[in-house]
Amino acid sequence: MPTGGVNAPVPVAAEATPAVDPRLIVRQEGVKGYIGEFKRRITSGELGSLPVILALIVIWAVFGSLNSSFLSAQNLSNLSQQIVGTGMIAIGVVFVLLLGEIDLSVGSVSGLCAAIFAVLDVTHGVNQWVAMLCALAGGAAVGLIQGFFFAKVGVPAFVVTLAGNLGWNGLMLQILGSSGTVNLSGKDNVSKLYTTIYGQQAAAYGVAVAGVALFLGSQLLDSRRRRAAGIPSRAPGDIALRTGALAVIAFLAAYTLNQYKGLPLALLIFLIFIVVLDFLLRRTSYGRQVFALGGNIEGARRAGINVPRIRISVFMICSTMAAVGGLFLAAQIQSASQTSGGGNLLMNSIAAAVIGGTSLFGGRGSTWSALLGALVIGSIQSGMNIEGLSNAIQFMITGLVLLAAVVIDSLARRTQKAAGRA
Repeated sequence: MPTGGVNAPVPVAAEATPAVDPRLIVRQEGVKGYIGEFKRRITSGELGSLPVILALIVIWAVFGSLNSSFLSAQNLSNLSQQIVGTGMIAIGVVFVLLLGEIDLSVGSVSGLCAAIFAVLDVTHGVNQWVAMLCALAGGAAVGLIQGFFFAKVGVPAFVVTLAGNLGWNGLMLQILGSSGTVNLSGKDNVSKLYTTIYGQQAAAYGVAVAGVALFLGSQLLDSRRRRAAGIPSRAPGDIALRTGALAVIAFLAAYTLNQYKGLPLALLIFLIFIVVLDFLLRRTSYGRQVFALGGNIEGARRAGINVPRIRISVFMICSTMAAVGGLFLAAQIQSASQTSGGGNLLMNSIAAAVIGGTSLFGGRGSTWSALLGALVIGSIQSGMNIEGLSNAIQFMITGLVLLAAVVIDSLARRTQKAAGRA
């Protein structure tokens, strides 16, 4: 008979204590938890947008000390308009980078779509809105073609888009014809979208109020949904802190714009694109599939995600945003020419996305990276122009900033692996 018999004590499992994901502590402890979360992110390599924000502060401080006109309302307002074209293209690049891929054709696509609009509007007298839609449709079609060869045929994205960089540039030259340049009238809808500035102070402050209110509402709604689902949510103090920080930035920007001419419509459109596409990435199943695909393609495939469909759609979004950026760039110089989409536009667009915090290795990034990165590049160029430095110096410094961003990204990934978070 076994020892102990029926009277042997039966071990009782200790009462299980639900484990709390350390990433959620901030939502339980309010401001204190937020500080703890910040320290944890730094030590685990999750730097987010911190490096680019610090870089932007340093850049503004340096150029502001060298020349007081750099931080003037006029220069900052002009800067906010000048970055829109490149920033729009960079938003599309963010989507492709999230997959861990690259699109080398965005510069040529932007020039091609600008040429489509200019020729239809000026040369053939097509309705301006129809011409604009044709240009955007052209961008989407380019993304569909390139995405098909990448996702269905299996040609590497680097090769497909490199071929596209050459092919679409040739098509642009063919569309422009022998003259090589089509000048916009300045009264067309694309030019008005770029040049319109709302001089009433209520416009800039109203957008600031709307942005802060939208952010606060989304935070409160997210917190309520989390509580209803029984998972940790952000504390009211944490929400108040985040909203207050955003309010300071928004109203300071509105005040600066109002010190010159007011709120540029181009900047407003840029911000709308950022917010809408950020919502698409972070609040929809489609966005979660994009992140999943960039993080682990095999895991995403086994989870039932339609990998080719997501890949094709991402390249379509990228090329469509290149078309949007191309239209704004054409409006900025009031023409579409053989040089449209050329020069350093491709490198600046990719650099803006990477410098802004989107990882080259896929799975991590945000549409806000396009804004931050474009601000960094635009600030460097603006500051050096004011100082009278040559383009050669600008290229070298921008290249060093890009290299620094990639090095920081690589070191952050290594730290995350060491912390078991990659």
